[in-house]
Amino acid sequence: MPTAIAVTSPELVLPSPDRHTPTATVLQSAARSPKAHAMAHSLDDALTEMHTLIEYHGYVIVLCPASAPDSVRHRLHAIRSVLESDRIALVRSDLPPLGLSVLALQLRQLSICDFSPGVLACAARLLSHYIYAGALLGSVARLDRVPVTLRSHAKSWVPGAQFAVLATPRPELVKVSGGGDALLQGPGFSTKLLYAAGQLAPDWVVGELAPAWNVQGSADVPLPGESARWWATGKLVEFAAAIPDISVLYQLVSSVRREDCHWCGLELIGDRCAFCAAPMQPVNTAAAEPRVRALPRGAT
Repeated sequence: MPTAIAVTSPELVLPSPDRHTPTATVLQSAARSPKAHAMAHSLDDALTEMHTLIEYHGYVIVLCPASAPDSVRHRLHAIRSVLESDRIALVRSDLPPLGLSVLALQLRQLSICDFSPGVLACAARLLSHYIYAGALLGSVARLDRVPVTLRSHAKSWVPGAQFAVLATPRPELVKVSGGGDALLQGPGFSTKLLYAAGQLAPDWVVGELAPAWNVQGSADVPLPGESARWWATGKLVEFAAAIPDISVLYQLVSSVRREDCHWCGLELIGDRCAFCAAPMQPVNTAAAEPRVRALPRGAT
């Protein structure tokens, strides 16, 4: 069976684009916040849930939003600690909700390829650099996840003001005037655009942003429930542009040099094992060529 891709909320599971792509597993024990008197019973359920996944799939990659409550993060670490398993990778991501859903879908697509669990888990960091995730917002007055100038704060109080914000791969904010003159810098490669409308109409995203980014198709998806909290307003249209072609994703990941983790023995790409968190051993010779060649400029 392919490596299991698990998420902490059902809203992070996008429909499979074909019959070959497996769905993601929603960790019910991590998705809910149990009361204190039910904690012990819920932990038993969580351990059973994770143990079953490991037994069936061999390895489990859990995508957890960096914005998730501490209780969710603590529960996941407790599960891994009690099971004493090195087959669980806990991958935290700073992507906004819709962007994280796209990342989960890409990992699901790649899980049926011939990548080892270690490479697949490490690929989450690499693929994140190629996801252009942002939102059209009716206000940035309370936005704290992207740098906002005082001038933008002041403009957000003007009735009807709208702002286009890019969270990843590099923060950017522009005021949308409606004349098509304010656009975010988009990807330089072929992408598909997903958008989810809240209390704003998606006209600007579909009519202005999509053509400017030269996307190869767009699709409307339900707005994740976490989006309004992440973007600090319900007046939004969230969007994410990413590589939809599994063959391109495969080439991107396979072009990165692989190493064996000196601690757990799994393959890794990048500078840290996603399963045991051990850093890659330093190169002894200063003349050695860089270990990772395909990571985008500025990636860490």
